[in-house]
Amino acid sequence: MKKIVFALATLAIVSCKKEKVKPVDYTLFTGKVINKEGDKLMIYKGRDLKKEISLDENGVFTDTLRLDAGEYVALAGNQYAQVYVKNGNHFNMTVDTKDFDKSLAFTGKGAKANELFSKLSLLQENLDYETLISKDQAGFDTGIEGFKKEYMETLNSSIDLLDSTTVANKTKSLEGMSAQLAQMFTAKNKMKALIGTPSPSFENYENIKGGKTSLADLKGKYVYIDLWATWCGPCKKEIPSLKEVEAKYHGKNIEFVSISLDNGRGYKAETKEAAAIAAKEGWKKMIAEKEMTGVQLFADNGFRSTFATEYGVNSIPRFLLLDPEGNIVDADAPRPSSPKLIEMLTAQGL
Repeated sequence: MKKIVFALATLAIVSCKKEKVKPVDYTLFTGKVINKEGDKLMIYKGRDLKKEISLDENGVFTDTLRLDAGEYVALAGNQYAQVYVKNGNHFNMTVDTKDFDKSLAFTGKGAKANELFSKLSLLQENLDYETLISKDQAGFDTGIEGFKKEYMETLNSSIDLLDSTTVANKTKSLEGMSAQLAQMFTAKNKMKALIGTPSPSFENYENIKGGKTSLADLKGKYVYIDLWATWCGPCKKEIPSLKEVEAKYHGKNIEFVSISLDNGRGYKAETKEAAAIAAKEGWKKMIAEKEMTGVQLFADNGFRSTFATEYGVNSIPRFLLLDPEGNIVDADAPRPSSPKLIEMLTAQGL
């Protein structure tokens, strides 16, 4: 009897050893979107929609993601956060759409990787590219190398949290950004040659107040132009400063004109045409929500509009200053948040 009991016990132990723990094949994604701008949180990989997550009436959500490890974009209304997904690294995300960058927070096992993504995003957003591309060649080279060093040091500080493909993609993204800044530096120097020449024109852009507006309609005043889009984080960060500058120069011989280059990016729709319609509605909604002032126009073909292409616009925000005769004062003018803008306007006698 003792032998039989021993044999059964041994069999039970062997059976336990053979039973393997199944690997976790999902990521539990929970959180809350405060001041939500819709009932869905969209998860994208590049341009591909991977998941729609429902938000309850309070903006609370919970879902199971079965996605390959890597970087994704969580789109809340017109604002987005880069998130890192890896099976088993469950995480919670909270964000307030009224103060997206400052309120974005993560908790849970996957929090550190996502906080790393937030740090890298803020490094890019806080880079004073305007000052950087205004330097001479030596100053530009020193500045860009300093930025790349800080970016890579931040990435390498938590590199063990990411898979090798994501690390390679982040490094490649940095090189792409550096190349784009180099192009902007070259373009900035070319733009200097345009000072005093007639500005490219636009005709019959839709005006938020109704009707159409052309550049010729603004002749006789200085014109400060803001090229932006609803999905552009840095563009939206300039809105409060732009409103302050507009208020400061109210009644003076200058018009402040914002031209949206929205073309459907960031808006879910079955066709490009439907996305374009949604983008225009999103433009109208954001102007109302942010109480944007000045002349608000909608470009006829986004980045491909003649006005944007003739100015060589490949990134936004982009600001222009024209004189009362329609000639270029600066084809890459300072941002509203920069003290240099007031200096420039003062130099024009405004």
